[in-house]
Amino acid sequence: MLEKRLIVCLDVKDGRTTKGIRFKENVDVGDPVAMALAYYEQGVDELVFYDITASAERRAIRIDTVRKVAENVFIPFSVGGGISTVEEMREVLLAGAEKVSVNSAAVRNPEIITAGARLYGTQCVVLGMDVARTAGMPCGYEVVIDGGRVRTGLDALEWAHKAERLGAGEIVLNSIDADGTKDGYELTITGLISRSVGVPVVASGGAGKPEHLVSVFKEAGADAALVASMVHYGEWTVGGIKGHLARSGIPVRATPGM
Repeated sequence: MLEKRLIVCLDVKDGRTTKGIRFKENVDVGDPVAMALAYYEQGVDELVFYDITASAERRAIRIDTVRKVAENVFIPFSVGGGISTVEEMREVLLAGAEKVSVNSAAVRNPEIITAGARLYGTQCVVLGMDVARTAGMPCGYEVVIDGGRVRTGLDALEWAHKAERLGAGEIVLNSIDADGTKDGYELTITGLISRSVGVPVVASGGAGKPEHLVSVFKEAGADAALVASMVHYGEWTVGGIKGHLARSGIPVRATPGM
């Protein structure tokens, strides 16, 4: 089995890291630059930075914050939020990101995935998907955009398949129903997608304890797991999570504190 990746997510609003539950009631949890450095020093495998209001506000991502984070970490760094053109993708990559995540813009203009993959390589283009349980959808889950504000009528599994065909090199699958609850990942849709696409799938939304990561790796087949609340509030360290995973038979990259 390939090593599983542990990824920390920094949701950023007005230049500060924030955390909410199901995209609501967000609270300030710190400076994204300082937090990124701390997680890097703990041995996290990757970081994800989302400017969570950029799409809804129809504005460009806060590139200065992206640049400051990139200057302090030397691990894969993915950036998303408000990116709607290949020129904006280029700006983010030049600011130091290794990957660019498109979500709402890709739903509105799927060709941005193909254009980005053609210019920068599929390994750079990540599809971000926010999904919610919805009766009537073929797979039971619907794609939601603009930070959880707009339902699209798109079936989540169908959209994942289309995005892969268009050139997405990775999918970050976030469950709105589980987001911030710390009750565990949404295993059903994660398993459906991870087992039916040929690109890595990152599970997101709901991590509250290491057992949740064990479940999403073993039961749903995720390639990586994204965490936020469980490390932002000091309940767990990167090394503590990885140590638990290793003891549970999950192959991970060794880091300090395991």
